[in-house]
Amino acid sequence: MMSITKTAEEFLAACETGKGWSVCSAYCTPGATFSAQAEPLAEVSTVEQYTNWMQGLLTVLTDGTYDVKSFATDTERNNVNIYAVFTGTHLAGGPISPTGKTTKSDYVYFLQFDGDKISHFTKIWNSGFAMKELGWA
Repeated sequence: MMSITKTAEEFLAACETGKGWSVCSAYCTPGATFSAQAEPLAEVSTVEQYTNWMQGLLTVLTDGTYDVKSFATDTERNNVNIYAVFTGTHLAGGPISPTGKTTKSDYVYFLQFDGDKISHFTKIWNSGFAMKELGWA
């Protein structure tokens, strides 16, 4: 059994580099749920949908990277919280022609575990700010 810390680290790396559900599913329970109070993710309700959304986003922000600022495991509550900054430039495709603009977007991942697998994932993100930086809003 992998520790939740290790699972979260490996899931984060796979998700943030656009590996999609085909790789990320190994770290999740079947039907793992997702939530976010962010307009671009309003219709996303499963971790599968989110990881595939990230995979698609990285085809638009082709230089996308992330920098972890804080990583905390709460073993009593069986969850992991990750604060990071995503940086990406609109270089290809997307909702409008490439703008060449860059976002540096703060976000928090809250990963709830069932045993050593992610059962629920909440993303805390100011999407409006990111959309403005990219020239999408």
